[in-house]
Amino acid sequence: MKRQIILASIIVAVIILGFSSVAKSGNLPPNIKEETVSYTVNGVVYNSFIAYDDNIKGKRPAILVVPEWWGVNDYTKMRARKLAELGYIAMATDVFGGGKVATNPAEAQQFTGPMYKDPTLAKSLLDGAANKLKEYSQTDPNNFATIGYCFGGFVALNYAKLGADLKCVVSFHGGMGGTPVDKKLLKAKVLVCQGGSDSFVAQKDVDKFKHQLDSIGVDNTVKVYANATHAFTNPDATVIGKKFNMPIEYNPQADKDSWNDMKMFFRKIFTK
Repeated sequence: MKRQIILASIIVAVIILGFSSVAKSGNLPPNIKEETVSYTVNGVVYNSFIAYDDNIKGKRPAILVVPEWWGVNDYTKMRARKLAELGYIAMATDVFGGGKVATNPAEAQQFTGPMYKDPTLAKSLLDGAANKLKEYSQTDPNNFATIGYCFGGFVALNYAKLGADLKCVVSFHGGMGGTPVDKKLLKAKVLVCQGGSDSFVAQKDVDKFKHQLDSIGVDNTVKVYANATHAFTNPDATVIGKKFNMPIEYNPQADKDSWNDMKMFFRKIFTK
């Protein structure tokens, strides 16, 4: 009986030590907390989605995720979750108001039209989102980035060009137009991830944008992924393309490569 008690005590001690080691090593599996938050910008209520790993303690870099022209749908939320798993706090950012999600291209054009017409709207909308994210104790207010997809890439780049207080910005198959590049305003390092077969964003426009960044000394990287069309990062792109007769397809390899390029880009910037 005494021997059994001793063995049981050893087993309990090993279990406790094991849990302690896991906790100390920071190897706990992600415990992703998610919530929808509302805030007001210029009299309009916006509903965004926030994700972070509750097993990570202390402040961490914050990432604003600007959606494709469809709005904050499941795909955008998935990207925020993936960023949370990487150790960031992320917001899938509503830029249409009321959390609206487009169900077809005509609706999407209606929602995105105002910002394509006036790219400067990006500043107040994303500043409002950033201010809401700064209310979280997990957010490091000195380490912000913005990433965006398609329309969202266009918005993210314009936000940076308008003088946003960002460490970096990443555009995935986004448009290059909008606000002119200004050395006095653009503070962020830039990563552009484009598809080599993108029929919506011409390579000459990508090259022109890079030349503009180089000419004013902005730290930038442009990656072009072979055989990747517009929207190459979205697993639903092929189905959506067929449904609405749009020249878009999901490219798993380009999706993986561009995500890894973003991770390395962030790691280099946020560990300094």
